[in-house]
Amino acid sequence: MNVSLPDLAAGPVRRLAALRGPADQRGLDARALAALAANPGCRRRALLDAAGVDKAAVAGRLGRPAPFGRSPFAIARGTLFEARLKADGCAALLAPLRRHLGLPPDDGARLAEPDLLPRSGPAVRAARTAEALAAAVADSLADPAAWTLLDHPMLRRLVAGAPAYLEPDAVIVHGGRCTVVEIKSFPVLDGSADPAKVGAAARQAAVYVLALQEAGGHDARYGPYEDPRLPGSPEPAVLLVCPQDFGQRPTAAAIDVRREVAATRRQLARLTRIEDLLDALPPGTSFDLAPDEAGQPTRPAAELAQAVEAVPASYGPECLSSCELGFHCRAQARCADAVEQVGRGVRADLGGLRMVGAALAAAAGAPRREPDREPDREPDGDDGERESGELDEAVERLRHAARLRAEALAGVGG
Repeated sequence: MNVSLPDLAAGPVRRLAALRGPADQRGLDARALAALAANPGCRRRALLDAAGVDKAAVAGRLGRPAPFGRSPFAIARGTLFEARLKADGCAALLAPLRRHLGLPPDDGARLAEPDLLPRSGPAVRAARTAEALAAAVADSLADPAAWTLLDHPMLRRLVAGAPAYLEPDAVIVHGGRCTVVEIKSFPVLDGSADPAKVGAAARQAAVYVLALQEAGGHDARYGPYEDPRLPGSPEPAVLLVCPQDFGQRPTAAAIDVRREVAATRRQLARLTRIEDLLDALPPGTSFDLAPDEAGQPTRPAAELAQAVEAVPASYGPECLSSCELGFHCRAQARCADAVEQVGRGVRADLGGLRMVGAALAAAAGAPRREPDREPDREPDGDDGERESGELDEAVERLRHAARLRAEALAGVGG
């Protein structure tokens, strides 16, 4: 199995470290990667995540902290539930493995658990995981009865040219194939769980499946919906393990994540390479918060805001629940009167109308004006005609909607 991955050049690594400053690097985990894949056009998030910048600290210094995050009680509950599953040789976890993956009832003692060096750094752990994964695949091909449990393996995947280290809860290797096991603390009540939480878990698990595909060299050789029966390739279904009802007894379900894998792969492929983002930065740009002896940031907020705004963002209302800088980007969109503040769908429907004021004026019947364009960009030929046509269509739709609204209000008043 091919487990080698290309490394970043030393230059970009140093430049990313310079952007971050002396602060500890924040890892790009599967949760953050799934959020990044949902908004691949946001260069701001891509660059700050690649540099390992603490976006929550930056948002706080800018005066617009994000009032969200994982509850410490939920984190503690999840840690306790996982610890109980993996206690006594994973005794509680073996039941769903037997039920859904076919582990024989008397083969719990034969479940191999290699040491993955959990106290080492991410790079060392990723190398050790690659070795253990290759060995487990070879063993399972040689002995059909062989099972291997990789407890918190460290997977490595390149994202826009930058390495991301991903840590699934567990990976089961049997018959030459890998199955991702995702452990969550939200309950399954009467056989049903919160669809939003299940969807989020599926998107997170899809990132792990992509990392396993890349580790096995299968990432680019097959279509996203294909299921190649190759040594080391991951199963298209992941095993989601949750508490049953209000207790700590585990229940599990197999979730097909092929759709999530396809969407995430497509979105990640759209990300601009980190080297291109670095080259576009003004000289001297830095997100260093420059803490004092007490750990409090000393850098002027205006200077930090200028550095953040030097990187283009792609804001949408959904960013408020998935990105620490969402509230800052919303304020920036409002100040610019950009239509993105009301949603990307509206932005697409309005065509060349980029400002809320321009859209309202068009709905009120103001004379048509040329579409707003990016600086130093003048479309010509077919591009210009297409933009003009899109603008005419958007203006007509707005005026039609305004007439319908006026008629509805007149009917209510009468």
